[in-house]
Amino acid sequence: MPQHAKNKIVPKHDGEKLEIYTVRDWKEYVGESLLIVFSVFLGLFLTEFINSRHEKKETQELVNNIRAELIKNKQFTVEQYAYDQKVLKSIDSALVDPKLQARMVANDEFHLNYIAPAGVLYRYLDNVAWDVAKGHNILSKITFKQAALLTRIYDEQARIMKVEDEVAKVMFDPQARKTPNAHATLMLIKDNYHAWAVDRAPGLLKQYDEAIELLKED
Repeated sequence: MPQHAKNKIVPKHDGEKLEIYTVRDWKEYVGESLLIVFSVFLGLFLTEFINSRHEKKETQELVNNIRAELIKNKQFTVEQYAYDQKVLKSIDSALVDPKLQARMVANDEFHLNYIAPAGVLYRYLDNVAWDVAKGHNILSKITFKQAALLTRIYDEQARIMKVEDEVAKVMFDPQARKTPNAHATLMLIKDNYHAWAVDRAPGLLKQYDEAIELLKED
């Protein structure tokens, strides 16, 4: 029986059993109340702690996925850059070879394979991990420096990938399918390669290196 509790005997009528009640003082009620409050706060703390650990783990997993994607995209950018330089050399050769131009633009068709045998885009740069992470509000969970750098990288990736659309616009123009216009068409394609892809690649590669190091797990 608690130290401060007292028994109170309640008399009953003849033939009935006596009932004994435990009388408790205010200190016991205060103690029990404090215990309940402590239990509630402990539960809240543990819940918050578990949620925080789960969120940190999820954030780190998202960051790791982005970093892995950047490593792969960096390699693809290196390969695409090398391919684009070969394409530019092929364009330069075609610009001084009227016979080759006549073969490239014939029968109302522009034969891209003469200058870009694997198509405009030799490699495609992914953004799946980045899109998934943004869907989980990653920008609010990483540093401003990380968020700014990653945003620049993926925006620049999109611009480089746009070279395919821009070259297609040139090729699909009816004027580009006329042999006398072959030289001008090649110049336009060359300009698009430089503006959208080749001139951007070196800067993007540097940004990849910076981001890959910045996102390295401690």
